[in-house]
Amino acid sequence: MDGIYLDNAATSYPKASGVSSAMKYYIDEIGASINRSTYSSASETGMTALSLRERACRIFNFDDPTHVIITSGATIGLNMVINAYLKDGGHVIISPLEHNAVMRPLNLLEKQHSNHTEFKTYFNEFPYTLGIDGSYDSLSDLIGADTKAVIMLHSSNVSGEIFDINKIGSICKENGIDFILDAAQTAGHYPIDFFKSGISALIVPGHKGLMGPQGIGLIMMEKDFAKRLSPFICGGTGSASESEFMPEFMPDKFEAGTPNIPGIYGLEKALEFIENTGVNTLYKHTDMLYKRFITGLYNLKLQDRIKILGKEERDNSGVISLDFTGLDNALICRELACRYRIFTRCGLHCAPRAHKTLGSGLRGSIRFSFGYYNTPDEIDYAVKAVGDLITV
Repeated sequence: MDGIYLDNAATSYPKASGVSSAMKYYIDEIGASINRSTYSSASETGMTALSLRERACRIFNFDDPTHVIITSGATIGLNMVINAYLKDGGHVIISPLEHNAVMRPLNLLEKQHSNHTEFKTYFNEFPYTLGIDGSYDSLSDLIGADTKAVIMLHSSNVSGEIFDINKIGSICKENGIDFILDAAQTAGHYPIDFFKSGISALIVPGHKGLMGPQGIGLIMMEKDFAKRLSPFICGGTGSASESEFMPEFMPDKFEAGTPNIPGIYGLEKALEFIENTGVNTLYKHTDMLYKRFITGLYNLKLQDRIKILGKEERDNSGVISLDFTGLDNALICRELACRYRIFTRCGLHCAPRAHKTLGSGLRGSIRFSFGYYNTPDEIDYAVKAVGDLITV
């Protein structure tokens, strides 16, 4: 790509070393499906899928590869969990920064259940300032007799703010409710410990911080949670074919249809890169770039012209959104791309609730999101470009 790619919150680029070669190898040399036959190439696909599940266990400190479910991405993963989990309604708690991959399923369920007398789906959001002063009482206060879960993102795709999931998970465990976590913006480049955080279901995409291809993702489910959850998508699994019902055993219970096997090969190779490099190494690099960009913006001394969205007191996943006061964000974004070859994302980022919370409303913002392959020189160039554009 001829330019500086700062849109890693949408999808990482470049991908991890070896991803494209692994996918090409599968397409050109293997071609077989999973669970459908026992000849050698079909067996290899199954072993690659198993390796992918085992690598995910090691990266997220999870204990059972059979409970690592392969999906087509985080959106379908969230829909699979939310729709099955709330089929009989219930109360859940969300963050005030949620992505539409959580909000749209919840709103649809709330609407579908609105005429039912025996069950309802409804939700409340905890205060935006949760944990800033060290207090989590405002979350505990929302938990009632019919509260089933906290369903939330780990980090905002708009502001990059990271919530303390260890504290939130502990509150969930104390109150006997589930903790369903959308880690789209942290998986791969911010440490996540499944059991330390008290997570019931962890949903991740392959194409962001995990540096794999699009069209594939994972769900990690705690064993008791998986037993309580019904399949949302049903079909062939290549197993228990004598039955017209989905298997009860894992992961087949939640893996209907032919999976994205080129994606499995690509993501397995990406997770190998993550393991070999280290999640902490990836985080330290991204955090360094984030802090360099923030410092550069403040050094411009143009705080009256640039609004940085979010709370800087929180950890950050390498995402900064800017609202250019008195200017058209879309035009600034276009100038960054056309004049400076800096590629960002402008708009509402599929998260209108977050923009409302952060004060940018329907104006949206320009999002700069950093990845492992970005360099300090690229960050400095981006800061200079911002300064040039708003001081003309």
